[in-house]
Amino acid sequence: MSDWPAIAASIASATSRPFEFASHAPTSGGYINQTLRIEGKDGRRFFLKLNEIRKYPVLQSEVTGLAAIAETRTLRVPTVIAHGTTDLHSYLVLEYLELQSHGDARKLGEQLALMHRCTSTRFGFEHDNHIGATMQPNAWMDDWITFLRERRLGFQLQLARLNNLGLQDIGEKLLKILPRFFANYSPVPSLLHGDLWGGNHAYLPDGTPVIFDPAVYYGDRECDIAMAELFGGFSADFYNAYRKHSPLDPGYAARRDLYNLYHILNHANMFGGSYVNQSAQMMKKLLAKTV
Repeated sequence: MSDWPAIAASIASATSRPFEFASHAPTSGGYINQTLRIEGKDGRRFFLKLNEIRKYPVLQSEVTGLAAIAETRTLRVPTVIAHGTTDLHSYLVLEYLELQSHGDARKLGEQLALMHRCTSTRFGFEHDNHIGATMQPNAWMDDWITFLRERRLGFQLQLARLNNLGLQDIGEKLLKILPRFFANYSPVPSLLHGDLWGGNHAYLPDGTPVIFDPAVYYGDRECDIAMAELFGGFSADFYNAYRKHSPLDPGYAARRDLYNLYHILNHANMFGGSYVNQSAQMMKKLLAKTV
């Protein structure tokens, strides 16, 4: 690949050691980027993400998200080695970690609870980023319900209208009654992973949990827990450990689908298909809960 010299030079500059490619192999790494395990002639390995040049902002979002989580000194994330663009691609080089699907789930719950104690005075983040391939607006707001309405659900419904998904009418009805889900509950702006489904965590061989592919912002910590129950979920040890360290408000069960609607709407906008109907059904059920 003609990108190799530029990427090798970037790795060499970042690590202060010469780097020459010896081999590369594709890995599983999601649907957004091409992912490779690369190895140098000196035996060093790295994890490489490649995308189109115009998708570089998506990779930059990941860089800042990983940095924000790393700064909390709570959960382990991959270390960023280098990132940038070549004549053909945008790229992100991360440390290569030997990951496995099972490990200390209890520790994952405990460390996530600690990360959620890293708070802000407002909801949002220092800049917009991405949820999957979709831009995620994060301009600061003082009020959570307004943030949820305008920056999350309302934004996805606007995209759905542009995509002619037919969700606008029922979506508008839901947006109008959002305050009903927050009676006697005022969330604190906690640092969130933002896209914490089962595929975005794993474990080192010693059991240490690792999280990756974040979409960080400061929001209601229930958003991360709700997402952790979507698309297969996590182990019972994770939920039990989290709740032991940071008990959830009794109204969480009523808000869980509201928070996960954001992700289902995002999938509907990206992929269409059954996610469109799933979004509509979720909104019908949420409206029925408030009658």
